[in-house]
Amino acid sequence: MTSSLIVAMVALAVAALAFAQSRRTARQLAQITEMYWQLKFDHGELKAKVDPSAPAVPKPKETFVPLTQLKRPS
Repeated sequence: MTSSLIVAMVALAVAALAFAQSRRTARQLAQITEMYWQLKFDHGELKAKVDPSAPAVPKPKETFVPLTQLKRPS
């Protein structure tokens, strides 16, 4: 009877330690996840500041091309 009581107490202590460790790990995971998303957001903001906006495409010049220049001799 006393041996089963000792085993039950040890099992209860191990379960309590495992529960405490799992809560600590969950809290660390939440903190790391928050840090990841903050870093991703900051990176996007910095990238937007560094990347210059695309230069405007210059308007093509309108020129006259005679049709005789377009014909190819066969």
